[in-house]
This record gives sequence, C-alpha cells and structure tokens, in this order.
Amino acid sequence: MVRFTTVLWDVDGTLLDFAFSQRVAFMKCFRSIGLTGTEEQLVRYSQINDSMWKLHEKGEMTGDELKLERFRRLFAEYGIEGVDLNAFHQEFQEGLGNVAVPLDDSLELCKSLRGMVRQYVVSNGDVAVQTHKLQLAGFLEVMDGLFFSQEAGAPKPAKAFFDYCFLGIPEKDPGKILIVGDSLTSDIQGGIRAGISTCWYRPEGTVNDSPYRPDYEISDLHSVCDILGVFDTWQNRRDKS
Repeated sequence: MVRFTTVLWDVDGTLLDFAFSQRVAFMKCFRSIGLTGTEEQLVRYSQINDSMWKLHEKGEMTGDELKLERFRRLFAEYGIEGVDLNAFHQEFQEGLGNVAVPLDDSLELCKSLRGMVRQYVVSNGDVAVQTHKLQLAGFLEVMDGLFFSQEAGAPKPAKAFFDYCFLGIPEKDPGKILIVGDSLTSDIQGGIRAGISTCWYRPEGTVNDSPYRPDYEISDLHSVCDILGVFDTWQNRRDKS
C-alpha cells in the first residue's frame, strides 16, 4: 500500500555528493590565488562552514553574511592575506555549480519513482548553484518542482520554509508527505516542525546525538521505496528496464 504521495529531497549530501564538489571547488580556488590548498585547510573550512550553516538555520546569521565570513575566518586562521573575498566566493560558487555527482544511484532511483510519487527538491543552497548542479546531473527533468530557501525567505528548518513549499505542492495531507535528507538539524528538525514524516539518510553510519528523532533511518537510498510503500511496483519496473 502506498503510504506517501510526495517526497521532498534534500540535495547536498543526499542526492548529490557535496563533499566531492566542495573539494574540487576549494582546491581550484586556492590555485587561483597562487596557493596549494591542503587537506587540513579543507577540513577546517568544512568545520567553519558547517557551524555557520547551523547559525543560519537558527536565524542567527544571514546567507549573505555566511558567504564571506567563512572564508574570512579561514584565511585569518592560516595567515592568508590580500585575498578578494568577493571574487574568491564567486569563483567558489561557480566551482560548486560545475561539479555534480549523484550519490547512491540517486538519479536512477528518482527516475524510477516517476509516476509513483511526486518528487520535489528542498534546499538551503544558492539557487543558481543548485539549479545548475541539478541540471548537470539530470535531476531537473525528473523533479516535479524545486524549492529554495532564498526564494522562500526562510531556511530549513523554519516552518515558514515548509509553508512556502506546501503552497506549490498538490498534496495537502501532511501525513502523505515525506522528507529525505542527511541533516538532522535542517531536514529532520524541519520536517518535524512542519508536521510531516522524516527520513534520515546516513550512508556513513553517523550516530544521532541530536534531540531530533526521525521516523525512518536509512543507509541506502533505495530503502526509500519500501518506506514509500511502492517497493513491489518499483522492483517490477526496474526488473523490466
């Protein structure tokens, strides 16, 4: 029996391999300023970036503030001076947008689910960057719609973001909507606030040390088919393809 009619997909870390895209963009940007980026610097950048995104999710930092401050702090820690932060950020965003690698056979999964459920992207990422990545990877032709926090005026996990999404979704029963994402603070907390079912994707076996408890946990995206209640139909369709 079909349990859900609608799936809200997170992008980075769920549909697409954000870590790979970030590494490529980071190293390229360092080369452009005459430096060789190190793995240590990349790890430190990720830590700074993640902490600032959590502030953004709480409404304690705007997206515009985040864009430059993460690099300002990184460069200050490593004594890197004279970098045009705006230019560096712009090149970094372009770099992120030009690398799109699907995770866990996500594209083929979403293609196979077409006609069984409606599928939407829900993202806090930059609209232009995310749209370009989704286009490169082939997701634009698969999704029924795209929802971005920049356009909503509020980030996940704010209820206002989901209220914005619901305006563009035919399904009006929250019990029929499932969000799938890798972030406990953004996707899972947001889904809980919005009153919809939540599925935490944790391919690396991450331990949940947060106060947010998802309705479902998966380490393989294909497990979503069973949660949706369409596994048999999906399996038959895949076997015939």
